[in-house]
Amino acid sequence: MASTDRASICTGYFLLKQLKPVLDNKAEHASTEQSKALWTLLEQVADMAVTSLVSQDKSGREKFDEASMIVNDAMKKQGYKLDSQVIHTAVQSAYEKSDLTPTVKIKEDK
Repeated sequence: MASTDRASICTGYFLLKQLKPVLDNKAEHASTEQSKALWTLLEQVADMAVTSLVSQDKSGREKFDEASMIVNDAMKKQGYKLDSQVIHTAVQSAYEKSDLTPTVKIKEDK
């Protein structure tokens, strides 16, 4: 092996060793950004599903189940297959945040 070949290999190895943490960090950041974007999309779809069902004459359970199906279908159409628990969490969160859904106030005993 020629000395220039060894020097090139050593330089390449050195650069790879120096750049690997930077590249790993960038990959992790990209993954975090993708996760944030996915969660934002999921929240928006859940909010729309909940809002679309508010005025329907159905029980809360029926609305929750239908909203969950709407969210699941919409996310599948976008290419995401999500666990049902994740979908239920997003729908529950949408119900809790919505100004359109009734809030039950519990009276405290005095």
